[in-house]
Amino acid sequence: MSGFHEVRFPLRLALGVSGGPVRRTDIVNLSNGRENRNQRWRNSRRSYDAGSGVKSIDDLYAVLEFFEARGGQLYGFRFRDPVDWKSCAPGRDVSATDQPIGTGDGTTAAFQLTKTYGDAGGSWQRRIVKPVAGSVVIAVGGAVKPFSSYEVDTATGIVTFAAGHIPPAGVPVTSGYEFDVPVRFDTDRIDVNLAHFDAGRIPTIPLTEILA
Repeated sequence: MSGFHEVRFPLRLALGVSGGPVRRTDIVNLSNGRENRNQRWRNSRRSYDAGSGVKSIDDLYAVLEFFEARGGQLYGFRFRDPVDWKSCAPGRDVSATDQPIGTGDGTTAAFQLTKTYGDAGGSWQRRIVKPVAGSVVIAVGGAVKPFSSYEVDTATGIVTFAAGHIPPAGVPVTSGYEFDVPVRFDTDRIDVNLAHFDAGRIPTIPLTEILA
């Protein structure tokens, strides 16, 4: 991913964040009162506002330093979604069988990490491109694989099996992991409100997801 710095927005500043997935749907109201709906975006895109997490003068400076180091909107960075940052629900422990990422064919060695959101009515699969280093666990046919049998590219989310460990044909490959969202600042301006000598706030710090 070009124009991206593999650093994370400070976790302590993300505690008061608001935001989540955004979708784009066109709705046309017909003359008979019915409507047609058309999905303009195939995938959702995360949007956040991290302004409410900034309270102390040290926090203000940390945001300013991080913003300047990224060149405003120029470079992307990692951001931990406060709710959706695991292959499982936030209250559960990561397991190697959390998410299906493919089925072996005996020759394919590389698999993209994905996360599926679904219920009885439908589902959507999301590519996970920024897994957290050291958090990825893999199972083949339900058996957890040793870390020495695969490598994880934490910049792309691609898992590559070593020679002699390639999943055999017809065998499911699953994974568990923690992950960050690739984002950028959605503004080239930061407005600081210094309410007191040792406290202040930045009313809004808009962030938007970078889709790979």
